Amino acid sequence: MVPFLHAACRDTVMPMTESRDDIDFTPAPCKRHNGWTAERQRDFIYHLGRIGLVAPVARAVGMSRQTAYLLRQKPGAESFAAAWDRALEMGLDNAEDHAITRALEGYEVPYFYGGRQRGTIRRYDHRLLLAALARNDRREEKGRNADG
Repeated sequence: MVPFLHAACRDTVMPMTESRDDIDFTPAPCKRHNGWTAERQRDFIYHLGRIGLVAPVARAVGMSRQTAYLLRQKPGAESFAAAWDRALEMGLDNAEDHAITRALEGYEVPYFYGGRQRGTIRRYDHRLLLAALARNDRREEKGRNADG
């Protein structure tokens, strides 16, 4: 498993895809053995489809955000760029679903008193819901503008 999330969140992010091959693409050519190899590109696209965040996913596969964007612009990387776009949308949808679930169902926070854990408190973060709704509004507005 690629450690791209905080340990407390790692098991709660549900992948939108179980297979690394759900987004089919041709990896961009890479001349360096320690660069953006085909395996790194596949891992990058897979994890981008899970969380929708470029920088942590690039770090997780041992590369930088800057080199990911450079690879995306390279001649011969058109398939990689198209897969990136699809994976990013999947990841953002996944993050939005997770935020809505966390906002509506809450999350457990340990309660301590006298240096000992005495129980848990369920917290609700309505800011997550508001952010998800705002993203949805922006997406609808973008769709209306694209339609004419």
